[in-house]
Amino acid sequence: MRVETCLGEGRLGLKDSDTALLPVDPVLSVDKVTLQYKTSDAVVTATERVSFDVYGADRFVLLGPSGCGKSSLLKSIAGFVKPVEGRIRLGGERVTAPGLDRMMVFQDFDQLLPWKTVLQNVMFPMAVGARFPRREIRERALNAIAKVGLSRFAEVYPHMLSGGMKQRAAIARAMVMEPAVLLMDEPFAALDALTRYKMQEELLRLWDELRFTVLFVTHSIEEAIIIGSRILVLSPHPGRVRAELNAHQFGHGHQKDAEFLALNQRIHAMLFEG
Repeated sequence: MRVETCLGEGRLGLKDSDTALLPVDPVLSVDKVTLQYKTSDAVVTATERVSFDVYGADRFVLLGPSGCGKSSLLKSIAGFVKPVEGRIRLGGERVTAPGLDRMMVFQDFDQLLPWKTVLQNVMFPMAVGARFPRREIRERALNAIAKVGLSRFAEVYPHMLSGGMKQRAAIARAMVMEPAVLLMDEPFAALDALTRYKMQEELLRLWDELRFTVLFVTHSIEEAIIIGSRILVLSPHPGRVRAELNAHQFGHGHQKDAEFLALNQRIHAMLFEG
């Protein structure tokens, strides 16, 4: 299948003269990865020979229709699903198991431990991972909670939070571990439109401040263009790479721009042609 690209300005959409400032090697490399699931009477192929690289400070989006293997790819990168073909490398090392260098934020609001406060939830992976000195754990957690605007709710339990606040707490819990890559599986899909908009803004604000590397899964074309600096478009099931596109110049406030609308229409045609 022919794969379209739109990277004429150089890697990550920057001018060629700027790429000297970027790391030579990708943080994450997915090379010809095929994922399959076995059922009682069949083998289902989720993705077929998917390849892409994610660089430091990328906002890399996996975009495609339901069932194209986006979430399966994320689970494989997290170390929970083993490819039947291809390799996944993080920092040059092959991914073979889960690790705290890859933290996930899910769509499900109930990903927080219900018997722990927001502060205790954010502290939990640091305590388990033994990566940070114990004397620093509380301070780090409070700092992460402040960055997502939940300082007043640090001692509150999850059932007392709105859906958007729960997602903020989950993002704080993931970010506090300073992962090599933050994996986000349609984290805002279950939110109402206004809260989703605010959470997109919040994520972009955090990224602008911290410049972390994020791999974001969505089936919303508009969200992909707003969130992503680069977008990998996957075909309907089984997921294959259709295109890798730049979207670094877009954000909230650009939805009515001619370039934004043109890219939206182009991706729509890729996903739904035929």
